[in-house]
Amino acid sequence: MKKSVGQVYEKEIKLLQEEILMLQSQQENNEREITLHFKQDMQLAFTSKASKSIIDVRSGSKDTVATLKLELENLEEDLTQQTKINGIVLTDCKVTTLEKSNTKTVQQHRLSGHCYYLAFQIEFEITEVQEDTSVIRSVTDLNIVVDGCEFSDISMFVAGVEEKKSLLLFFRTLKAFAERCEHRNRTFLHFKEKYPNIVSLPEGCRSEVMVIHNPKLPGCTLTIVWSINVTKEGVVTPKIDLLTKLPEQALHLDQRKVAESAPQSFQSLLRILGVEASIENLITAVCME
Repeated sequence: MKKSVGQVYEKEIKLLQEEILMLQSQQENNEREITLHFKQDMQLAFTSKASKSIIDVRSGSKDTVATLKLELENLEEDLTQQTKINGIVLTDCKVTTLEKSNTKTVQQHRLSGHCYYLAFQIEFEITEVQEDTSVIRSVTDLNIVVDGCEFSDISMFVAGVEEKKSLLLFFRTLKAFAERCEHRNRTFLHFKEKYPNIVSLPEGCRSEVMVIHNPKLPGCTLTIVWSINVTKEGVVTPKIDLLTKLPEQALHLDQRKVAESAPQSFQSLLRILGVEASIENLITAVCME
């Protein structure tokens, strides 16, 4: 008797599961149809002069469009605030369901965007597994592409993130790295514009090299190398070095070894004055006749 009741329960459970799957599928189809319908209504409402008459004819359509418009405005406001906070702008997002069952769902996500001027493309899979009363979500596959000349500075970190499958670590570090790059670019461009005859950027303002050269002192150049190091753990650290180049004759005349001690003195300036003021002092010294 117990076995018979158990079999009945199992049969009922199986029927219920099948019904739930059917209802979920029907709900997804209904949502797609409703979304398409609303999208058409919104396009007509916002781009056509005839929208008013269409809204009036369709019972309840006016309230629906107004609600959707309000939700859209709220989403755009939230997106703008998030962009201001983290500096990350998403330009494209696609989601594809690869697998779906009662206990497991696998979705593939493709994102494109940029943080300041650093463009990125990300493709990852999220697996959701139902365990008792909880749902466990995890990133099961991750591929990242970062475009730009700065990629060499961050390539090792990206490889580590792909191995760890840590999206949060990538976005947090990308923001910090992009901010450091932006600071360097603005600083280089500022001095290039302020001292066009003294400062040159051989590889552009987005590179890590700035050259200081006084035309009245041929053969004497100072090179600032501003690199940005990123560890696999996502620690972003700028490193600024000064390299000197003087003609052999000038080195013989430099009894006080000023050129030799210049890199170390520059490091002391950085600690005391900061980057901009240290570079300004360096350029001012080179400009002195």
